Amino acid sequence: MKWILRFFPRSFLIRMSLLLQPLLRLYFSGNKFTDPIDGSQYRKFLPYGYGSQLRSNALCPGTLSLERHRLLWLYLERETNFLTRQLKVLHVAPEQVFYRKFKQFEAWQYISTDLNSPLADVVADICDLPFPNDEFDLILCNHVLEHIPNDITAMTELYRVLKKGGTLIAQVPLEEERKETFEDNSITDASKRTQIFGQYDHVRIYGQDYYDRLESVGFSTNKVFFQAHLTEDEMALYALPQKEKIPVMLK
Repeated sequence: MKWILRFFPRSFLIRMSLLLQPLLRLYFSGNKFTDPIDGSQYRKFLPYGYGSQLRSNALCPGTLSLERHRLLWLYLERETNFLTRQLKVLHVAPEQVFYRKFKQFEAWQYISTDLNSPLADVVADICDLPFPNDEFDLILCNHVLEHIPNDITAMTELYRVLKKGGTLIAQVPLEEERKETFEDNSITDASKRTQIFGQYDHVRIYGQDYYDRLESVGFSTNKVFFQAHLTEDEMALYALPQKEKIPVMLK
């Protein structure tokens, strides 16, 4: 993936993936796996990951959803009323699979933001968001903070623009057995970063103190293990992560 991004702009890759998705849906059609985000069915999902962390049955070929996307969707759909409520929503670094769905929600006042993504309605740095205090009911910021050198500043900004009583959902790669987050700014080599952090553009590996960091800026944190509400058949059908918890924060 890294070499592809070097030669092709992200906007071009997104347009190409949109053009190819109907063909991929047809080629991989079947009934072994289902993407719950749109109900499409496939004979197989594709492997995804970096280096030795390649995961089988991770990437849905028709929607480009990953395990974490499918888990989050099921949580939002089955355990919350967010998808049908009148909400002002901020989506940081919008994932394509969600962006296309969320744009269609008439109940939502939906705003996407990112520094580089062509899907961003507002081009902005997460560490310096151009929004007033107490602006949003719901903020989605998934697999972003592990890329941000000063994540506490980013967390502070997310807290600032969230309304009192609002919700932040901020998934990150988190090692459940790790107590303390590991960072080392001296590691700059891309291959070394992939080996140590799991991806060439990550700057840390989060541990359980991820929640302490969020609480330090004011959030109340919750670790949602939604898989406890699912059957083994559903876990297999949707190709979901076995242990990942969904971090849900309240202001």
